[in-house]
Amino acid sequence: MAVFGLLAAALGVVGLVAPDALLTVMGFEPVPDGGRAEGDHTPVFLTASSMAALNMGVYYVLAALADWKAFFRWTVPFRLLTCAVFTLAVVTGRAPAGFLGVGLWEGLGAVVTGAALWHEEKRSVRPGRAAQPEQGR
Repeated sequence: MAVFGLLAAALGVVGLVAPDALLTVMGFEPVPDGGRAEGDHTPVFLTASSMAALNMGVYYVLAALADWKAFFRWTVPFRLLTCAVFTLAVVTGRAPAGFLGVGLWEGLGAVVTGAALWHEEKRSVRPGRAAQPEQGR
């Protein structure tokens, strides 16, 4: 969770500081200065999503530091949904093929998180030993 949080926060900062670099990483062709049509609000949406990524990254790091298992569980279905939506965007031609990596990153993160939670739960529930409740959460 902490690694994902740090990466999300870092990419959020990149999007705020060097938006063209972030577009390139995601498989989009940056538009040169002065090349945008009037009414093209791509920079506004890029700024908003980059700020959201920065905030989300910080939330993930804080949740990891607090070992907030409930938060970890909540992320699994929503990251799988994000994977499906982003993958569908590529499949339907709404996004370039390079954007598939973003969807796969989300899907892989969800699967790894879910597997880690499952493994940890399985390890804590052994015959003759009750599950340990989360403390203070």
